[in-house]
Amino acid sequence: MQREYLTFAISGQDYGVDILSVREIRGWTRETPLPNTAGGVRGVINLRGQVIPIFDLRIRLNAEATPPTANHVVIIVEARAGIYGLLVDSVSDIVSLDETELQPVPETVADAEHGFLTALATYSDRMVSLLDLDRLVEARTVAALNAPETPLLDAAE
Repeated sequence: MQREYLTFAISGQDYGVDILSVREIRGWTRETPLPNTAGGVRGVINLRGQVIPIFDLRIRLNAEATPPTANHVVIIVEARAGIYGLLVDSVSDIVSLDETELQPVPETVADAEHGFLTALATYSDRMVSLLDLDRLVEARTVAALNAPETPLLDAAE
């Protein structure tokens, strides 16, 4: 069975996600930082009236934080955790892969990547690590970031 994947680059490494999870691809725009966030959360953006958390995939994959530029891209995805954005260096391609082309992730790599990888695939002489969006971001993290804020009391009250 053929499946399509959106491939993208982070620190020179190719990754991919199931194209059916991708809602939108946007150029990077400055996000609103939130205090006390962890797990690679850079902040949130307002996307047509909806608050969308933005995750820096470099941090989620145990690398240094991305110093974003106008060349960076945000991939808006929908997974079990909800709708959120992934900050990546660049979007590469949409590839169609057969299940027989997918290789299991070696156990040592799976441990290092915290179980975020589902499979490895080779196409056009490139190795692509396929990400499991449901394991990448926890539902409670997205829910907490999407929750309406408690209004601040007016100082005069």
